[in-house]
Amino acid sequence: MTDSKYFTTTKKGEIFELKAELNSDKKEKKKEAVKKVIASMTVGKDVSALFPDVVNCMQTDNLELKKLVYLYLMNYAKSQPDMAIMAVNTFVKDCEDPNPLIRALAVRTMGCIRVDKITEYLCEPLRKCLKDEDPYVRKTAAVCVAKLHDINAQLVEDQGFLDTLKDLISDSNPMVVANAVAALSEIAESHPSSNLLDLNPQSINKLLTALNECTEWGQIFILDCLANYTPKDDREAQSICERVTPRLSHANSAVVLSAVKVLMKFMEMLSKDLDYYGTLLKKLAPPLVTLLSAEPELQYVALRNINLIVQKRPEVLKHEMKVFFVKYNDPIYVKLEKLDIMIRLASQANIAQVLAELKEYATEVDVDFVRKAVRAIGRCAIKVEQSAERCVSTLLDLIQTKVNYVVQEAIVVIKDIFRKYPNKYESVIATLCENLDSLDEPEARAAMIWIVGEYAERIDNADELLESFLEGFHDESTQVQLQLLTAIVKLFLKKPTETQELVQQVLSLATQDSDNPDLRDRGYIYWRLLSTDPVAAKEVVLAEKPLISEETDLIEPTLLDELICYIGTLASVYHKPPSAFVEGGRGVVHKSLPPRTASSESTESPETAPAGAPPGEQLDAVPTQGDLLGDLLNLDLGPPVSGPPLAASAVQMGAVDLLGGGLDSLMGDEPEGIGAPSFVAPPAAAVPANLGAPMGSGLSDLFDLTSGVGTLSGSYVAPKAVWLPAMKAKGLEISGTFTRQAGTISMDLQLTNKALQVMTDFAIQFNRNSFGLAPAAPLQVHAPLSPTQTVEISLPLSTAGSVMKTEPLNSLQVAVKNNIDVFYFSTLYPLHILFVEDGKMDRQMFLATWKDIPNENEAQFQIRDCPLNAEAVSSRLQSSNIFTVARRNVEGQDMLYQSLKLTNGIWVLAELRIQPGNPSFTLSLKCRAPEVSQHVYQAYETILKN
Repeated sequence: MTDSKYFTTTKKGEIFELKAELNSDKKEKKKEAVKKVIASMTVGKDVSALFPDVVNCMQTDNLELKKLVYLYLMNYAKSQPDMAIMAVNTFVKDCEDPNPLIRALAVRTMGCIRVDKITEYLCEPLRKCLKDEDPYVRKTAAVCVAKLHDINAQLVEDQGFLDTLKDLISDSNPMVVANAVAALSEIAESHPSSNLLDLNPQSINKLLTALNECTEWGQIFILDCLANYTPKDDREAQSICERVTPRLSHANSAVVLSAVKVLMKFMEMLSKDLDYYGTLLKKLAPPLVTLLSAEPELQYVALRNINLIVQKRPEVLKHEMKVFFVKYNDPIYVKLEKLDIMIRLASQANIAQVLAELKEYATEVDVDFVRKAVRAIGRCAIKVEQSAERCVSTLLDLIQTKVNYVVQEAIVVIKDIFRKYPNKYESVIATLCENLDSLDEPEARAAMIWIVGEYAERIDNADELLESFLEGFHDESTQVQLQLLTAIVKLFLKKPTETQELVQQVLSLATQDSDNPDLRDRGYIYWRLLSTDPVAAKEVVLAEKPLISEETDLIEPTLLDELICYIGTLASVYHKPPSAFVEGGRGVVHKSLPPRTASSESTESPETAPAGAPPGEQLDAVPTQGDLLGDLLNLDLGPPVSGPPLAASAVQMGAVDLLGGGLDSLMGDEPEGIGAPSFVAPPAAAVPANLGAPMGSGLSDLFDLTSGVGTLSGSYVAPKAVWLPAMKAKGLEISGTFTRQAGTISMDLQLTNKALQVMTDFAIQFNRNSFGLAPAAPLQVHAPLSPTQTVEISLPLSTAGSVMKTEPLNSLQVAVKNNIDVFYFSTLYPLHILFVEDGKMDRQMFLATWKDIPNENEAQFQIRDCPLNAEAVSSRLQSSNIFTVARRNVEGQDMLYQSLKLTNGIWVLAELRIQPGNPSFTLSLKCRAPEVSQHVYQAYETILKN
């Protein structure tokens, strides 16, 4: 009979019966009873009342019964720590049992019981098991060290277990080596700075020897460990590659991907002239192709990894195009991924084959797939110039099908083809204009409007076409509105006499009737340009456009290098570094490929070097934030050479007024005389109210060059308060405060010994708290603390600890231990120690975020009795990392718009209203986590009043 009978009982008073059976003298009856207990536990019944009776059953030679009892123990030890100690003796005895299975079982179970009181008893048995004669026991003990380190890291280091683990890397048994590597890697991940896996050529040699003989998971641990090693030269890299290559033929796909990761990383160090380099490239292709015959989920993971490999080294799979052709029964996610890789591999040699396939896909029934296929045809035209003509004729054939979504996608990609090959394929514009009425998607409408505006001089009825779009201007999406505005201005500059009314109409729609800041700003810029200097407007708006690049969706090179180091992990599927999706900083280390040796060339292969770039030079795919800011700050804000002086000041102030007033539009009346005679001046909203303000004051506020770096003076520090009085801690008095200096949080403690005996062996621990505060180093009191002696200690804190929401949010529970006892106290930390140095938000981002956060998340507070002026307030808050993004004066009130960021990434936006001469300020806070607002307000009060 099967074990299912244990799950079917519904008797009452069952616990009492089980208790009797567990204490039975008959071994069989005892075993049956334990099975029933485990069955009840599995379905969620509480059988913790039987703890002492089950523990009594541990004294047995029967391995099956022992396993069941250990299973029960693991489950209930946490809730019954005092009872669990009863089992310790049996564990210690079992660790010396002649049967190695029982020894391993005992040490494994002890590692799984996460009870602090038991861990100290675990050390001796674990030390013996790490040196056990049986490899099965040693490999189990190795993993147990990692578990113990997770419970009590200090204990593991003090007991010297880490050194024993390092010795196990030289063990004669490959499984022991693999588990030792796995345990050390796990520990090293949680302590990135600890350099535990100090690899050298000798230890690498041992790992490579073990690689051939251990199980598949052991191989993965060893390969991942090898991937973190940097060989000293290309010869060592080649030797490692030669010994790892056989893993490519392994049946387990995880082993294959781990091996590919090691090879991709070490190939960086090999010269492309080497024969071995070419051989290695050939060997990499077959295993990757084989992965594509697995089930769809595995295929998808393989394809996401292949996508990275193809971007880094297209030559690996350049002859394997056919395996990426889509099968009729592939799920959509596999189809889309294959399509992406096909485009990456498209070249002059295979383009005919690829286009034939893509045209076939464009007639499928799956709408998403068809869209992507049509887009892919356009990408091929841009990538392989020789095929552009064939691609355009293929797209025209597809437009003739009159299938709505096919037509719309085709128009979007033809716009890109015009950008890449100007004045080449404009003959197709007539066909495109025929389909104007069928367009209903924003992207397609915007693309068509761009084409009409760009080639207005070739289209006789361009003004009629654009006017037809203008009728429903306010119903269009922002993308279409912006494109329509630009297209009509282009049309006006090309045919000024016929379209004056049309351009007047669109400019007033954009500036007066719209509440979209992007659209309004663009409208004002065009209006001012046209009114002050039509010649300059023509040069700006009709300037020659740069050609678009081949691949617009390539991953930025440094990110790609990092992702190559994470092949076979979740990061390679998401195409994001772990820091982007792993919560908290734990275990996230930025990796990068090893530097190339002197004999090697660039990482770019000849086939993928961008056009116009000298061989060996990499183009930056993404400009850095710094470059963009630099460009913005270098804008020439001076007056134009021609045009009246008043217009110049209007243009200047337009540049200053980034945030609009009251966060939207606090603009005054228009001065007289702006604009050229041929053109109507912008409406009243075009010029800010504070036009008379000197230029410098506006710029100094808005282009604040401190750019979010905290000043060196550091944030406000509260005076020390007594946290633990001597009468509650057997003579130990603890006072303290919290500080933040140069990005480091510290707990500044003062320990005073008011007892009659010496105090030693200090240690400190924090309970889980809302922001993950934890000691970043042990509490070090260098000399014993004599009676009446006081010592000052600064304890560095990190925010990488365990997180649990506390009430109140900023409370911290602390345990301090010394040779006398363990003492507990709780304190409140000021929230401003968590304000980070890069908390200054970009202005546009501030405006968008303020609007994006729902109004119900806004909280308003009054700060009373604060005699400071706006300048002093801004400076004082900035020293505590609360940054002023912009400052305005509205009806005599100073308005400061401020941002700050907490260590866990939460942004808080603030508006501070200061009435000169009035010591009461109004503070409005907006945040996606409104529960922090009250504490942020307290931080404002504390900083401004002290």
